[in-house]
Amino acid sequence: MLPLLRSRVQGDLLALLYLHPDRDYSLTEAARIIGASVKAVHTEASRLIAAGFVSDSRRGNVRLLRAVTGTPVSQPLTDLLAVTYGPLPVLSDLLASVEGITHAFIYGSWAARYLGEPGPVPGDVDVLVVGTTDPDDLDEIARAAQDRLRRPVDIRRIRPAAWASPDSADPFLESVRERPLVQLRLLGQEVPA
Repeated sequence: MLPLLRSRVQGDLLALLYLHPDRDYSLTEAARIIGASVKAVHTEASRLIAAGFVSDSRRGNVRLLRAVTGTPVSQPLTDLLAVTYGPLPVLSDLLASVEGITHAFIYGSWAARYLGEPGPVPGDVDVLVVGTTDPDDLDEIARAAQDRLRRPVDIRRIRPAAWASPDSADPFLESVRERPLVQLRLLGQEVPA
């Protein structure tokens, strides 16, 4: 997504912290949210702390991480993270409390780049929501996500039965299933490994 960074874990961790600058995250919580091992988060956090991008503190024996804001690079870095790694934390936040969502995925060019497929920076973010959520609610979420990500966000909803049917004759679903998918981590949902 951003070849300036050493790893996807580093990008995901920076996006989590910089797109939530008023929050502290424990190593374990950050690892769970970004889908990485605690060891990988610890390694990247240590590097980012040494470089002055992340600060740490302790609450008992828990190590807490937070974005370092107020430096000359803080806002440009936040802007860059929003348009590269931002769709995961932003869309996860916005969709987390919405009733009726079984699963949510980012598909299309953003998912392909995130999973390592070479190509240009995606111009938009395509989201597939599996569930019974009201499409008007999803339109509002798409508008809010567009404001935060500074690019178009398109959210399509399908019913759980359509998603569960492997024999779907729907060309859209066939296309989505054949291409890279990145599952969003929503509150109370386990993401398969």
